[in-house]
Amino acid sequence: MDKLVIRGGTRISGSITASGSKNTSLPIIAATLLTGNGTFILRHIPNLRDIMTFTKLLQHLGSEIDFSDNTMKIFSANVQSIQAPYELVKQMRASIYVLGPLLARFGHARVSLPGGCAFGPRPIDLHLMAMEKLGATITIETGFIDATLREGKLRGAHIDFPISSVGATGNALMAAVLAEGTTTISNAAAEPEIETLCKFLIAMGATIKGTGTTELQIEGTDTLNAVEFHNVFDRIEAGTLLAAAAITGGNITVNGVEPEQLKAVLKKFAQAGCTIETTSNSVNLKSPAKLIATDVTAKPYPSFPTDMQAQWIALMTQAEGTSHIIDKVYHERFNHIPELNRLGAHIDIRKNQAIVHGPQKLSGTKVMSTDLRASASLVLAGLVAEGTTEVLRVYHLDRGYEQIETKLNSLGADITREKYNEF
Repeated sequence: MDKLVIRGGTRISGSITASGSKNTSLPIIAATLLTGNGTFILRHIPNLRDIMTFTKLLQHLGSEIDFSDNTMKIFSANVQSIQAPYELVKQMRASIYVLGPLLARFGHARVSLPGGCAFGPRPIDLHLMAMEKLGATITIETGFIDATLREGKLRGAHIDFPISSVGATGNALMAAVLAEGTTTISNAAAEPEIETLCKFLIAMGATIKGTGTTELQIEGTDTLNAVEFHNVFDRIEAGTLLAAAAITGGNITVNGVEPEQLKAVLKKFAQAGCTIETTSNSVNLKSPAKLIATDVTAKPYPSFPTDMQAQWIALMTQAEGTSHIIDKVYHERFNHIPELNRLGAHIDIRKNQAIVHGPQKLSGTKVMSTDLRASASLVLAGLVAEGTTEVLRVYHLDRGYEQIETKLNSLGADITREKYNEF
């Protein structure tokens, strides 16, 4: 098993280019299951643990995939299996994304109940409700979701989500593009990941109105075709790199981004005292002499993202005053706090609120990753901690950050990756 050994006290400064978005890559890779007409060429795909897991899942189903230099070529004409097995699905919750495409194309899908990050309930009820609205019969038995059509195609319907869900919106979109008639999705997720999926499906030949809004209208079609597509940047990786500079008193430029997608995060950095400058495709952050405690409430886009909540808590351990961080997306997403406190932070938890008392002098020790973004928060804390911090179980980190230690080292960090035996 790997760990990161971080020798703290260096500043993160310089220029870096953001990787492609993991959270966009997964649904667009899933969408290649919708057709066997041609070979997809997907560019700017990050080389991550989750991407490799998802690639194995599609290969199991019958897709032919070549992945090198952040370019993925996918040919899905020979897909025959409609069953996504537990051994692969348990490794990541996003495997549920194959449900909609398989059902729409083949009229039948068997997907193991998913695994993934260990924080709070993350129900798949909305995914199943959307498939039922479109005409599928759903049963759950022996650990599998079995979705079937008795005859014909999926039928257009009105899907009204009671809460905003990126995953369920994506699955509903992918199923609806091959459904007969018109589908409307109300209270759809408006995250950039869904907007990008819409653009990808439209490029394939789908008709979708309302892209980038919470009300989507899809006209079903019989024919979709493979396309060449350039993936968008990873806004969470970009935010994490900005936080690394902010927490260490550094000065960083992150290139290859769309600042508008980072608007809520950049606003909070500015409130915390950082100087922010943007161009059409870059963000520069200069850390202040003293960070200012700044409250954050994580909510669906365009608000502050839940995937930056853990990193913000780490940053606030170095800010003057008391900050309050509330997560209204995943109320129990605070597994990183006991580990941050082990490093010397003073953070209290009250229901779904973290109260951070700063600034606190952090001291290096061994800490344990519990999920993807928790791992990132521990790396940030290690960068500013005195002495050496060992972040264990970084396979969580590798799910969503492409060569993070290499990137941070190029910006002035002192991080090595080492093997260790957990027991």
